[in-house]
Formats: sequence, C-alpha cells, structure tokens
Amino acid sequence: MIGNLAIFWPMVAQAFLTFAAYFVLLSRRRTAVRGGGASLDTFRTAGTEPADSASASRNVANQFELPVLFHAVCLALYVTNGASWLAVALAWIFVVCRLVHAFVHLGSNAVAQRFQAFVAGFVVLFVLWILFALHLLGVA
Repeated sequence: MIGNLAIFWPMVAQAFLTFAAYFVLLSRRRTAVRGGGASLDTFRTAGTEPADSASASRNVANQFELPVLFHAVCLALYVTNGASWLAVALAWIFVVCRLVHAFVHLGSNAVAQRFQAFVAGFVVLFVLWILFALHLLGVA
C-alpha cells in the first residue's frame, strides 16, 4: 500500500460539498426563472443574476479555489506515504471549515462569519502544506 486511505474520505466529503453547492445553485436559478425574477438570458454574463443565485454561484466558484490546493496536498501526502493521523485530522478540519463557510455563504451570507471560516480553513490548509514539506524533508 502506498499511503493511508483515510486521507481520501475528507476529499470525498469536499467533493460532495461541491455537488451540494451546485444543487443549491441550480435550485435557486430555477426558482428565479420560474418566479419571474430572471430569464435564462440573465445567466449569460456575471453580475446580472438575482442576489440569491449570485451568492450560490460565487459559492460554487469558491469550491474550486482553496479546495484545489486541498485535493493536491491530500493526493501528494497519499502517494508519498505522508498521510499520517495528523494529516488526516487536519484534512477533516479543513472540510469542516469549508462546510461552515458554505453554510454561511448559502444562508445568512454574513461576511464576517464567512471570513472567519475562510481564514480558519486557509490556516489549516497552510499547515497541511507545511506538514507535507516537512514530510518530504524527512522531518515529519
């Protein structure tokens, strides 16, 4: 075996969060069109859709920003046999931060709360990359 398979479960959870964000986006856009608040042409360009679906659209985009680095480090840890219990725990903490971020973004959209969840996830991901670098150096 190359590495600890447990590192894949947080990745699966993050992927399902992304799918969930897409379902919310599709639902909100459908509601906007059916309710007369938007037409299909509204979604041709950014900045023209109703606020409710615009926040969902932005959340979907967020799922392809920091999480890309998350998936990369998880895969790197796995193939180098560096997916320790600490790495797996940090990966789960990152996913929880992303869940909180998405919940706030798609709910109240309180920027201060959303920012706190983002920063927490950012710090955890940064630590995960440091852990990977230390693993490559043979220190961790």
